Amino acid sequence: MKRPLLRLLSDHGMILVLAALCAFFSLVTLTDQSVTGEAAVAQVVKEVKAGQTVMVVVRPSAEDSAYADAVAAQVKAAGATVAAVVKGAPADVRAALEKQAATGAKVDAILGTDETTRWLVLEEVAKDFAPLGTPRLVKPDSYRWPNFLKGDNLLNIANQIAVIAIIAIGMTMVIITAGIDLSVGSLLALAAVLVSWFIREKAGALEAGTGGMVLASAVAILACGLAGGFSGLMITRFSIPPFIVTLAMMLVTSGFAYTLAEGQSIYQIPDTFVWLGRGADVLGIPNAVLLMLLLYVAAHLVMTQMRIGRYLYAVGGNREAAHISGVPVERVLMFAYVASGLLAGLGGVVMASQLKSGSPTYGGMYELYVIAAVVVGGTSLSGGKGSMIGTLTGAFIIAVIQNGMNLTNVESYTQKVVLGAVILGAVLVDKVRGK
Repeated sequence: MKRPLLRLLSDHGMILVLAALCAFFSLVTLTDQSVTGEAAVAQVVKEVKAGQTVMVVVRPSAEDSAYADAVAAQVKAAGATVAAVVKGAPADVRAALEKQAATGAKVDAILGTDETTRWLVLEEVAKDFAPLGTPRLVKPDSYRWPNFLKGDNLLNIANQIAVIAIIAIGMTMVIITAGIDLSVGSLLALAAVLVSWFIREKAGALEAGTGGMVLASAVAILACGLAGGFSGLMITRFSIPPFIVTLAMMLVTSGFAYTLAEGQSIYQIPDTFVWLGRGADVLGIPNAVLLMLLLYVAAHLVMTQMRIGRYLYAVGGNREAAHISGVPVERVLMFAYVASGLLAGLGGVVMASQLKSGSPTYGGMYELYVIAAVVVGGTSLSGGKGSMIGTLTGAFIIAVIQNGMNLTNVESYTQKVVLGAVILGAVLVDKVRGK
């Protein structure tokens, strides 16, 4: 019984940690929520009878404005009279109430949202505006639900982690071979600058077509793949430690990005370019998230079903034994670093699409977040052990921690301390488990 339990914790421990984090942040962000959308409109309108006079009071936001218009239209259709629709601040509401009171006409109900019906000016209507009578305050029903588990928040977590998770695929391959790639953040910035520069200078800038944008993206991704290949060449042919090679490439590619962009952001790209980073064509799921999931499925198949995946594990487990067994060690290492470069380039294109610009400042500290996701996901820094599912889980653990701390108003400095402790804890667990 003990051994199967230990094996379960070893193989799926991080998934259990992720589930525990989600449960914790769900508990601490449990708050009263208001019904929204068509359901909210229906609930409020149901409280109004034909012949009554009502006012509609909302904040001046797009969502509240649409709610007010729908409520006013349906109330009129039900035979009631809408004395005023106020879309503004408490001062605007007070002015509307004074105007209505001056007419001497009574108001039977004031229809609003959970926020507006708690304004002091509405809570004391009967006392301050006696000619209006004692109007009822009507708002949508409320219910208890965690802010963390709101659909928009969950999609936001996935969308924010998409770029890091994409780059982490290549980093996982590199670390499994007992290597490291510190250049991925700078490669991301280089790709973002390259794709934006190519669109501006060669593809027509704001008038660029789909073909030009696709070509620009391909050029940026391939350039980063070449940079990864150069790192692999230095490591395999000249036996330079991966840490030194990729540190040098981090500086070189960052310098290229700043030089090409002349230290500025490049933003002369068409609105259609944001389709990859901001679009959501399937069930409302962001396209960047769908791309991330597809890449992880493909990477999982590569690592578990293909020869190159077995070779990566063999090289990381014992390079000398792998060489004796006939594994083409140098080609395997080249594959890992080229894949890391290509995926960093793809991450840069996605970020440029999300932000509709390219800047050499993009990707700062991303190499550390990517390595953290891989390590937290259970990949051993000593090589030979790790999985794509673990890396994706690690990326989400980091994203959930950051999002949960934001929702609970934890200051940014404390967040860094917590994330650092999480990374150290993950490495410590890996070492203890290895012993």
